[in-house]
Amino acid sequence: MPKARIAGVGMIPFAKPGQSEDWDVMAEKAIRLALSDAGVGYKQIQQAYAGYVYADSTAGQSAIYRVGCTGIPIVNVNNNCSTGSTALYLARQMIEAGAVDCVLAVGFEQMSPGALGAVFNDRKRTLDHHLSKQEQLLGHDDTAPLVAQQFGGAGLDYQQRHGTGDAVFGMIAVKARAHAANNPLALFRAPITLDEVMESKRLYGPLTRFQACPPTCGAAAAVLVSPKFAAQHGLDASVEIVAQAMTTDYAETFAGQSMMSVVGYEMTQRAARQVYDAAGIGPDEIPVVELHDCFTANELITYEGLGLCPEGGAEAFIRDGGNSYGGRHVTNPSGGLLSKGHPLGATGLAQCYELTHQLRGTADRRQVEGARFGLQHNLGLGGACVVTLYGKAA
Repeated sequence: MPKARIAGVGMIPFAKPGQSEDWDVMAEKAIRLALSDAGVGYKQIQQAYAGYVYADSTAGQSAIYRVGCTGIPIVNVNNNCSTGSTALYLARQMIEAGAVDCVLAVGFEQMSPGALGAVFNDRKRTLDHHLSKQEQLLGHDDTAPLVAQQFGGAGLDYQQRHGTGDAVFGMIAVKARAHAANNPLALFRAPITLDEVMESKRLYGPLTRFQACPPTCGAAAAVLVSPKFAAQHGLDASVEIVAQAMTTDYAETFAGQSMMSVVGYEMTQRAARQVYDAAGIGPDEIPVVELHDCFTANELITYEGLGLCPEGGAEAFIRDGGNSYGGRHVTNPSGGLLSKGHPLGATGLAQCYELTHQLRGTADRRQVEGARFGLQHNLGLGGACVVTLYGKAA
């Protein structure tokens, strides 16, 4: 099967709720940037996949129609926080299946201030399996944000296994801000100290306020093409999707006694293994990673889920600088969700944007020298995990 190529990417600066343009305007801008970057016109797009969480039905059409109305199939995608990479996953499948040669994936979100919570309170909750397990393992704390309880609980789980101190989690937030300082599209670019992180409001378990990603508004997009299409149109499609896997929850998520499982640790592990097996390479060959750091606790456990360090080795990995420039795996050079921001539907495609520029060698001050491969990890509770390996096309 032909490998899908990333012909173009586009992303707008992420913003705080109340300080962004409307969702359809943000999406239009990201799409136009991706089309321009690819060097193709909208009339050459044969299918489109639009990802969002907090918008109404057919919002994808409303956004994409601002660029053009050509009658193409437009599929609306909602997979919680993994929505953007799910749109990318579907677009990639269409290219590899030979069904189309030029596909658009776009993700956008216009969020409200404050912690995430349920929107439809007149019906059964969709995360009932996860929340019931969480309540069994942790009980319920009315004073803590719901999602912070989930990922803070995973942090507590990890601490009980390996004895890791709270400050180790805080070091991830400091690193995120240091990386974001070089990203003009990131929301939080000012440096922060470990003392500031640890003295901010306690959320749950080892987590403090500065260890949680902010609600964010934004949009990102990618144009995927077949190698044949790229050659026919003289496109610079030098980045390809080498391998990609999507997993959902396994029986042990709900049968075991682990909050790490509830927040997707097994999904991450198994998706990563599928990708490494398909690509025939291991994590040691991957110098740059964009992973789902919605909370510092999730970044820490994901190091091990992706095989970036051995089980129980996350603390040494962090303290030795293995997760930053000069280390084995530069993690979230964009600043990640913690500092770049997390507009749910756009996050997966923002990760694609960053890794495409890393492999092109156009990431400016964020550039990881000599990167031939880049790994993306995007997680959504409910659940779905998408792991994508990018490489320089031959």
